Amino acid sequence: MVQHIRVGIVGYGNLGRGAEMAIKKTSDMELIGVFTRREPKAIQTIDADTKVYHMDEINNFQDKIDVMILCGGSANDLPKMSPEIVKQFNIVDSFDNHSQILEHLNRVQVKAQASGKIGVISVGWDPGLFSMNRLLGESILPQGETYTFWGEGLSQGHSEAVRRVNGVKNAVQYTVPIETELNKARTGQGADSNAAKRHKRVCYVVADKQDEERIEHEIKTMPHYFVDYETDVHFITADELTKNHSKMKHGGFVIHSGETSENHNQALEFSATLDSNPEFTASVLVAYARAAFKLNQAGEKGAKTAFDIPFSALTHKSREDVIRELL
Repeated sequence: MVQHIRVGIVGYGNLGRGAEMAIKKTSDMELIGVFTRREPKAIQTIDADTKVYHMDEINNFQDKIDVMILCGGSANDLPKMSPEIVKQFNIVDSFDNHSQILEHLNRVQVKAQASGKIGVISVGWDPGLFSMNRLLGESILPQGETYTFWGEGLSQGHSEAVRRVNGVKNAVQYTVPIETELNKARTGQGADSNAAKRHKRVCYVVADKQDEERIEHEIKTMPHYFVDYETDVHFITADELTKNHSKMKHGGFVIHSGETSENHNQALEFSATLDSNPEFTASVLVAYARAAFKLNQAGEKGAKTAFDIPFSALTHKSREDVIRELL
């Protein structure tokens, strides 16, 4: 067995940078290099010693890398990238289109079974950590309800939708849980089953004064994004946007509430408060990269989700140390 788990990063945006930082904080991993479709010399990594290669060189590293962390996007990159790269390497990805996860899993499964590799898909905080807590709550309290609240967090897709409105110079949008609905979920009163009724949208927009009324109307009536939600629109200066809204924070809650008897409501709650969504997601990917390596070393192959991997595979510690220190 190699002394360190040898890791590669595919893609170098916010998530790739987060993965580079997370790997540097581990004691059992070595970053072999970053692989990009861009010109490698144009990539400025956080650590000057990190090597950058073009994607065309990836097949030269089959015997030099144990796990590839795929940091592409779910819309266009990962559906093609994950099944392709798992033909040569163990992989981990953060595919987050919930409605298409099973289809993505099946594509990776075919290629991973054939290559004898492990393909860990759809790990992060949601899907991933939140998914496990939804399953845990429903398993322990089958007579109950599970509610997922997202935020307060910056939504990249919704922010981009606001920025496309004519006259908007810059903007960000946050998803915010409605406190009364949170309390209903926690106390067993039953929060609204419609996610649009459990959250509101808050937009901070830079625009010319004369356009504000029209822009606010267009945002609040935008189909698919805002029309079904309580939406607040705040107009601010460019300086305020830079100063107060440059972080990519996110997080949320998974709450499962159920009765064990007529007069006893029980509630499980898991929450995440993230100063940087991509950095935290990257940290989850790195832990699951370790698990992919461990499982493959033990002779396993195929596509895996967070449901299929024991917690003990995520840590660099021995089973005995984990039991002694944490159980």
